Amino acid sequence: MGTPTTPISRNADDGLLRGFWYPAIRNSEIHGDEMRQTTMLGVPLVVGRTAAGNPFAMRDACPHRGIPLSDGNFDGKLVECCYHGWKFEPVSGQCREIPSLMPDSRLNPEKIYAKAFPAEENDGYLWVYIPDPEAPGVPAPLAPRLPVFSERYKITQLAADLPCHVDHGIIGLMDPAHGPFVHQAWWWRTRRSIREKEKTFEPIPNGFRIIPHAPSANSAPYKLLGVYGKPITTQIDFVLPNMRFEQIHCGDYWFSSRTTVTPVTASHCRIDFCAAWNIFAHVPFLLSIFRFFGSRFIDQDTQTMIKQARGLKHNPPLMLIDDADRPAKWYFALKAAYQESRRTGEPMKHPIAGPTTLHWRS
Repeated sequence: MGTPTTPISRNADDGLLRGFWYPAIRNSEIHGDEMRQTTMLGVPLVVGRTAAGNPFAMRDACPHRGIPLSDGNFDGKLVECCYHGWKFEPVSGQCREIPSLMPDSRLNPEKIYAKAFPAEENDGYLWVYIPDPEAPGVPAPLAPRLPVFSERYKITQLAADLPCHVDHGIIGLMDPAHGPFVHQAWWWRTRRSIREKEKTFEPIPNGFRIIPHAPSANSAPYKLLGVYGKPITTQIDFVLPNMRFEQIHCGDYWFSSRTTVTPVTASHCRIDFCAAWNIFAHVPFLLSIFRFFGSRFIDQDTQTMIKQARGLKHNPPLMLIDDADRPAKWYFALKAAYQESRRTGEPMKHPIAGPTTLHWRS
């Protein structure tokens, strides 16, 4: 039964989830003692890496007069504002020097702090934790990591910008029915390959999982693993605020991916796709081949979201249907449950009661 819904918040709430880690920038985009400017959840950030190798992320505004710190200088130890020369230790944000102060000044610069955010580097990204203002003092957990299952593997990352609210990017991420229409290709699937699907979902902390199962017979890439002569299983997880994990196993061989949709602003988000694998390790140019086809796949999603953005400009009424759109409904329910938990301080009430089997055609 179709259910009219308006996924995007229309009031003062921008619908963005705080209290989580988000990938801010690729590690490879930071060189030496240079600083880079980026934006997440509408917060302008200046990010970089100290001479000691510690990543940092600060609000890109000097607490003195608000000029962007990214316009200043960084010597590997201290960030210097270009306006009045105030200097800050970037990991903590602590002010270390105010050149205009007289020697007998009672003001202690070290009691002044620019806003700094927890930052970690893994999987080729600099991650930044954006705290929830409704839950001050909650310590940041460890940043997410892509699961890997052997010591030797290849890893790569891809990205694309989307002109939409993060909610639309995320429900597109978990939409099981668009494949034969958006991703039509000889190497993936076509409209003629549409068939009935049956998958069992179960609740997991902050999300849900499609339990391990044999992959769809109409997806060509999975068929390539048949050369190993082992049973193939795939597992797909969605975890708040924005992460889709997929693990494919074939004996000792595996493929692991994580796709995130990071809110840049309330009307702009970014897909970051990270994958690691030990399959076909001896195939020449495999990394280049994977990046070529992966980029094509992501570009198809991007072009679809660009088209959708044109329609959404007029704020049309939207609807989600069962069963193909049930994961999208669960996302909104999980998001609401998380926000209610933060508001009340009570444990989050998971909206999925137990294992649920869904049916759709794709």
